[in-house]
Amino acid sequence: MNRTMKSKMSKEQLNVLLFFSDQHRADVLGCENHPDVSTPNLDKLAKEGVRFERAYCQDGVCVPSRCSFISGLYPRTLGCLDNGDRNPAMDKIVSMQKMFLSNGYLTAAFGKRHFFQACDEGWEIRKSHLIEEHDQENYMKWIKEKGYGKEFARDWAAEWGGNHPEGPENAGEFSQAPLSARPTLLPEDMTAEAYTKKETIELIEKCSKADRPFFIFSSFLRPHQPYTPLPRYYDLFDRSHWGKGRIAGDGIAKPPAFDQSPEELPPGLRERMGKTGLPWNLKAAHEDQQIFRDAIAAYYAGVMEIDACIGEIMAALEKLGLKENTIVIYTSDHGEFAGGHGIMEKIAPGHNIYEDTLRVPLIISCPSHLRKDIASGDLVELVDIYPTLMDLCSCRNAKDMQSLPGRSLLRHLKDGTPVGRKFAVSENWSQAAIITERYKLGIWLEPAKKGPGDYRSWGNMLFDREKDPFELTNCFSDSEYSGIRNRLASIYDEWFENINFC
Repeated sequence: MNRTMKSKMSKEQLNVLLFFSDQHRADVLGCENHPDVSTPNLDKLAKEGVRFERAYCQDGVCVPSRCSFISGLYPRTLGCLDNGDRNPAMDKIVSMQKMFLSNGYLTAAFGKRHFFQACDEGWEIRKSHLIEEHDQENYMKWIKEKGYGKEFARDWAAEWGGNHPEGPENAGEFSQAPLSARPTLLPEDMTAEAYTKKETIELIEKCSKADRPFFIFSSFLRPHQPYTPLPRYYDLFDRSHWGKGRIAGDGIAKPPAFDQSPEELPPGLRERMGKTGLPWNLKAAHEDQQIFRDAIAAYYAGVMEIDACIGEIMAALEKLGLKENTIVIYTSDHGEFAGGHGIMEKIAPGHNIYEDTLRVPLIISCPSHLRKDIASGDLVELVDIYPTLMDLCSCRNAKDMQSLPGRSLLRHLKDGTPVGRKFAVSENWSQAAIITERYKLGIWLEPAKKGPGDYRSWGNMLFDREKDPFELTNCFSDSEYSGIRNRLASIYDEWFENINFC
């Protein structure tokens, strides 16, 4: 094949730029009418594509959700329901990037991956934030070479102190912070987000002169804790009192369901609310809500920094003439309470049912090929992204590739054909959630392996989101809902029997 033919073929193939953040709850976006957060660049991306209002992750913690996303399989299929789970099934899959590599794409990952075993195979270029991913080039090495190792160690210590085996040098010199939150001392161009932005732009510039299409996984560490924001964004929030929100020129808005009584929460969350030690001193934060306002503002500021980084990357993509031929996706591995139900962060038995932790942003844009300025209410799962990208990019199956259970969103993105999904499922090590258009059932799983007690005796959970959008009232024991809970339980049983196990 001569160079002219190769160049023509590459121009006909769509590139993929996949923006991935960590722990971004879906409603913390300007285009979701958030009272405090402005995200002009993600809002613009939504205007140029389809924003899914009912997108759900397959597990409310990092590793299972990410491995599910990149393999296109459910966490239970992988045998990975918790961050520490590793399973032989995870060695039998063809990752999304390996599939793209087999179709002639350049594959690159910048920032946090948290993929393991075969889920992390198929990258030609990879530069992580975390030394545990064993990349020759990584953020921790880079920041130390730039002379800011101690500043990053201070940020890391806000949550971990010096106790994390993969943490940076000098982390033990710094204390933990209340609710893991304090502003960073790093310059704006030295944060983990700035590193992802820099590496992504540099590769896009190189790709603009090459003949190969690219698949770039551009991943951000934030807004996941430790909540160590740039003062530029953090100081935008009036944290002195609860108010109507920054957009209205008032104090930060109190999150919905913030004042829910602990007695109404599952035991794992209730237990978390009683903690007094750093960094998760929620009891003190409820007694002095300034601690909460500071942490929530820090979380919001992390989202706004990511938005700014994405804006710069998108400007580079457009300047290089690649925007019209590139599928751009923004999503996250899971959500975060961010004050919802009086909780920060997410991990505790009983969290894997709430909208706060399971619903994620999902925006898909390619102006020359897909519909624009659409807010879709169709139910979708993150496992739908793998088959969708295969269809959009006309990719062939890779050798020994697994069967994908997700639904391609191609027709919906192009002409609005309904996705047709009647329910979504999310499972972690303690709880399965079955989500329909109106209802949500949470089923305790066996064994409930985390926490000091067996929480199954507390009972399952059912929410009627039409009557109770903030999920305050557990209807499971209400006789009025007996038919609903039985129907959703049957849906889960049938799903469980029919999913493909590796």
